[in-house]
This record gives sequence, structure tokens and C-alpha cells, in this order.
Amino acid sequence: MGIQQKPVHVYRGGCLESVHEIDVVVVDSMGKVLFSYGDPNRPTFARSSMKPFQAVPIVESGAVENFSFDAADIALFCASHNGEPFHRSRVLSLLEKVGQGEDSLQCGTHIPRDLESYKKLIRNGKELTPVFSNCSGKHTGMLATCVHLNEETKTYRELDHPHQQRILHVISTICDFNKEAIGIGVDGCGVPVHQLPLKQIATGFARLSSPEKMIDDTYTKALTTIRDSMMAHPEMVAGTNRFDTDLMKAFDGKIVAKAGAEGVQCIGLVESGIGIAIKVEDGNGRATSAAAMKVLKEMNVGDEQEYEILQSYAEPIIKNMAGNVVGKITAEFELEKEVFVK
Repeated sequence: MGIQQKPVHVYRGGCLESVHEIDVVVVDSMGKVLFSYGDPNRPTFARSSMKPFQAVPIVESGAVENFSFDAADIALFCASHNGEPFHRSRVLSLLEKVGQGEDSLQCGTHIPRDLESYKKLIRNGKELTPVFSNCSGKHTGMLATCVHLNEETKTYRELDHPHQQRILHVISTICDFNKEAIGIGVDGCGVPVHQLPLKQIATGFARLSSPEKMIDDTYTKALTTIRDSMMAHPEMVAGTNRFDTDLMKAFDGKIVAKAGAEGVQCIGLVESGIGIAIKVEDGNGRATSAAAMKVLKEMNVGDEQEYEILQSYAEPIIKNMAGNVVGKITAEFELEKEVFVK
């Protein structure tokens, strides 16, 4: 395949500068592949796109009722948040509810996407703390479940901890993939991260989008609660100027979305029960929104008003250090429709 035929192009001026290879798969709730591009079975670490499924035990265990968590809290358990003030204050409030301090979080810390908060921290001579981590909501939910079930909290992120084993079982069931075949690594925040074929990740999002279509209804109620919470509070899932948040806002109640590191983007279409999973081969996340918007457009999802709102994600611009627009990113591929032989 020549460079011009690569699926995602990066232009500087009117000239092609770089390209990104991607894999895309679109499935129904039974896991049947409807459309694809590249390798639908590519082994993929789902990274943070698994957070909605990692949140299932929080709902299933009764921790939500025990600690009176609301929909915004549940959305935050699924988040890769910006570290904006409203994210951080809610995490601290949740920790207080479950009788834990910020020092109980084992997610580590990093410079948040919300750079204004970071600049303010520096001006005040303070250090970054775990609450700034984009995974602090997820870790708070894990702690809450362990506290509710009277389980040990010091090792909650270890693979052999009962909570991580619950999560592994949930992912295996919802994504319809043998637990023993799931690849295990360690995510950036220290908890186990799961590798599955891209098709199975898409299957998980098909079932998250329309849990009632699952044959096995074990997690139907929990998935419905999580889906509805994410769509009701998309600002908690990511934050200001983030694709997941703005996509769910624009498609109000029609789409549930969650990105993952290393160029992973997953989407569930609520009405049709269709799941979409995208992986950028080189791991560069700058290609994901353009690819995702192209997939939605190819599938005739939504209308022109929604695409107009999301134009900055469909064709992201590139600016130089002076703030001038010097290029753009475009998705230039077509999905392949699967042909089924009776």
C-alpha cells in the first residue's frame, strides 16, 4: 500500500507529512462483524476504554447504594478525566464518603490535561497529588468496592486481589472472550490492563450500548446504569475540549464513548446496539477522533448538525508555537462491509 492509500493523513500546508495505519471493527451485540478496516482481530490492550467494565463490580456489589453514589459519581468511576477542579473535588468527596484519604489512591500522579490547574498549583508552591491523575476516579471506585465488601485495600490493584479477579470475569463475560486467553499487562496507573482481539472489545461496547440485547443478562442492570450515567454526565468521563465528552453531548443519549491510551477509541450506538473499536497502529492518539468521525459518517450515524458541532474532531487542525494553523489531520478510508455466506 502506497503512502497515499494509508487511512489517516497528516498535512502540513497542502503537503502530506505523515500517515497513520489503523484497524477498525464494527459489530452487533452478538459479536458479528458488520464492517471493518484492517485487522478486526488485532490483539489490543484496551487500556482505559475498559473503564466502564471495570466499574461493573462497583454497581453489582451494592457499593453504589451503600455509599449513596449518584450518576455523576458513576461516570467519574469510568473516567479518564482532565483533572479539572470539578473532577478533583468530586474524587475527594467520594474518598471521604468511603472513609479513605487521598493517600489510599495507588494510581500515582501526572501533569493533568487541565494546565490552568497545574499552573495554579505551581504558583502556590504545591505538589501534584494522586487526585490529579486521570484514573483517580476509577481507583476511588475500586477502593469503595473493597471497603464495602470488607476486603483488604492495600493491594487492591494486584491481579490476584478479589476485586481484580471480579473485573477479569466481567470483561471475559461481556466481551465474550475466554478469561484464560486474555492477555494481562500493567496499565499506567498500576492496575491490570487487558489485551483482547479488537473485535471482542467492540463486542463489549455493543453490549454496553444496549445491555438488554445480551443473551446472558447477568450484567444487564449494571451496564445500563453505567451507560446512562456516562451519557448523563459526559463532562465527568473526560472534560473540557475532549472527544468523548463532546461526542456524547452532541449525540445526546445516542452514543456512549470511551477512549484508551495508545490510540484506542471505542463507541457504542444505543439504538442499534452496535459497537465500534478503533486502534491506531503506532499508538498516536491524534488520529483517533478523525478516524471515529469517519466511521460514524460512513455508517450514516447522526445528521449534519451533529457533524458540524464535531467538525474540529473530524478534521483536527495543527497549530504551530505561535498559534497559527499550519496543517490538518484527515481520515481517508472506506469501511469494508462483511459478506456472509449462508
